[in-house]
Amino acid sequence: MTYSHVLFGAGTTAAVPVVRRIAPGDLFRALGRGVDDFVAMPSHAIFLCVIYPLLGILLVSLTLGNSMLPLAFPITAGFALVGPLAAIGLYELSRRREAGLDTSPRHVFDVLHSPSLGAIVALGLLLMAIFLIWLVVAETIYIANFGYKPPASVRQFISDVFNTRAGWNLIVFGTGIGFLFAVVVLTIGAVSFPLLLDRDVGAPTALLTSIRVVAANPGTMALWGLIVAALLVVGSIPFFLGLTVVMPVLGHATWHLYRAAVEPDPSPRPDYRPREKTPRYAADFPASLFPTRR
Repeated sequence: MTYSHVLFGAGTTAAVPVVRRIAPGDLFRALGRGVDDFVAMPSHAIFLCVIYPLLGILLVSLTLGNSMLPLAFPITAGFALVGPLAAIGLYELSRRREAGLDTSPRHVFDVLHSPSLGAIVALGLLLMAIFLIWLVVAETIYIANFGYKPPASVRQFISDVFNTRAGWNLIVFGTGIGFLFAVVVLTIGAVSFPLLLDRDVGAPTALLTSIRVVAANPGTMALWGLIVAALLVVGSIPFFLGLTVVMPVLGHATWHLYRAAVEPDPSPRPDYRPREKTPRYAADFPASLFPTRR
């Protein structure tokens, strides 16, 4: 896949997506449809998202060594920064169900055949970079308040965070800067991945369209961000297990939010259809090895 395709999609003359104004009611309708999709496709949605809590438990367990303990919360909170990418298979299932197509689990991997795969990968790498930058910033804030010496124990660390001035500085500055990271990701990821699944427009157009959606609906999208944050917090208790339900619901709902916020494509893309395998016979060898002979 060429760099120009990642940047421009099918071509530089593609129509710019038209952004709509949406209201809080549209958010709750999207959530309702997300729940409906989850109920209709529960087994493979949970299968897709079970890796999310397992990965969370694994990463946090790696921080339980005292030297990495200060990063336990930033890692947990930072999961929201890669959420738009983690849910991309759920967008595809909602897209297929909306179109009346087969929604069996294997179609999750149809994303790999998307014409926009290069742009999806590029945006995914951008979100991962933002996540890593967030971890570096979080560690810098900790060092600025507590120095390079690791906490003596988990209990001592918790006591220092909640019972010292340095700890409250850590909470205030960490929360404030983390909020800014969340705003950035919400702005660039609100509809960009669903748009790329729906249309071959290129990464820049997807990013700009997401920014335009947020700019046209600042209050409504701020409310959406609060809803997402609240549901992720609830889903993280206990031990991230609630995310097996919260993540698929939010993933499906994000597809429907995209549908509410962006006008439909006047020329929708054809769905991927795997090449049908034709029988091969010994008499055809070696001609059967060449595509032009099949």
